[in-house]
Amino acid sequence: GEKVFAAGADIKEMAAMSYTDMVRRSGALQSSFSAVARIPKPVVAAVTGYALGGGCELALCADVRIAADNAKLGQPEILLGIIPGAGGTQRLSRLVGPAKAKDLVFTGRFVSAPEALQIGLVDKVVPPDEVYSAAWQWASAFATGPAFALRAAKECIDRGLEVDLETGLEIERQQFAALFATQDRAAGMTSFVESGPGKASFEGR
Repeated sequence: GEKVFAAGADIKEMAAMSYTDMVRRSGALQSSFSAVARIPKPVVAAVTGYALGGGCELALCADVRIAADNAKLGQPEILLGIIPGAGGTQRLSRLVGPAKAKDLVFTGRFVSAPEALQIGLVDKVVPPDEVYSAAWQWASAFATGPAFALRAAKECIDRGLEVDLETGLEIERQQFAALFATQDRAAGMTSFVESGPGKASFEGR
């Protein structure tokens, strides 16, 4: 909504949970967030209001984050005596670097939209009433794009961050070669030769 993107977990519920309870719950929690991160299409988070704790972690699962200029983001779990448990220590550090991630996780402080843009936590800041339209505009650019190529690009980048360079290059090589089996590749190259760049019509096949 306009006031809250996602304010995180129900602290009253968590306060009553034991170690055993959380061992059972934490795996499903991380899996649900990872499922969002693995959506094989470009994903945008339209951040309005507060994105704290699990809300910030959910935004981190997107490929791009567009925030309202009055948005607040943060990982305040340390103030509860715990740490982020849905990928915050991992995705945040990969996005903004370990030093900034430690600053935010150690202190639990809230980050304003301008600072979030400065450190790379969000990609664009707009007035609150333009957040959804800006997110829609970004996502709609890919609606008729080459679906398999977009999926391959996302997988190469995301998986490449988790492995060494040589392994990442091999992932890229395999995905690159595989795209030559798609109709979109044929359509894109034929269109380029006949009509110039940026005029191809793709069918996602």
